[in-house]
Amino acid sequence: MSALADALDERGHAVVPALVPAAECRALAARWDEAGLFRKRVVMQKHGYGQGEYRYFDYPLPPLVQALRESLYRELAPVANRWREALRLPAGFPAELSAYLDKCHAAGQTKPTPLVLRYEADDWNALHQDVYGDELFPLQATVLLSDPARDFTGGEFLLVERRPRLQSRGEVVPLAQGDAVVFAVRERPRRGTRGFHRVQMRHGVSRVRQGLRFTLGLIFHDAG
Repeated sequence: MSALADALDERGHAVVPALVPAAECRALAARWDEAGLFRKRVVMQKHGYGQGEYRYFDYPLPPLVQALRESLYRELAPVANRWREALRLPAGFPAELSAYLDKCHAAGQTKPTPLVLRYEADDWNALHQDVYGDELFPLQATVLLSDPARDFTGGEFLLVERRPRLQSRGEVVPLAQGDAVVFAVRERPRRGTRGFHRVQMRHGVSRVRQGLRFTLGLIFHDAG
């Protein structure tokens, strides 16, 4: 079993260091205002999601985003199937992203979900889950496109785990430019004394204290 799978099973998240080269991170962030690249713009404060803005890519995705989505899905599909089995749910995530998206589209979920998020000073993202329909892949990834050593301060990636009959546990996940964090979308299996049980997960971003922070979100199920 890979180190990535081990970390996901143990903690519900894992960091993939230097997944995207710095130059490609900067190039993707620089496309923020490119006409025709995105299908939808969301201003977070209008919906109570926090403060900041994100934009969903339209199909066809940029080649870098498409390649990352396909390669990560291929590695994560076996983990997703094991998690489903541990929770006594039907498995059945196919090995390739294209086959899984066929399932999403057959269920009426045809809109692409990869996105870029932009945070200025005092922006933040409330704890949430990215669920867009009945068809849901249980893992997703976020890539930090900006350099925390140069571009911004604050803006830490946050994960909160709500455990049955226990208080919630929070964690800050440090990221460098180009690092990806892979994490549970909604829930993950956790082994207890009586077998596996569900643990609810939420993620968000703390307040950016200064500067400008861009991230790429990679969600594998499409939206309805």
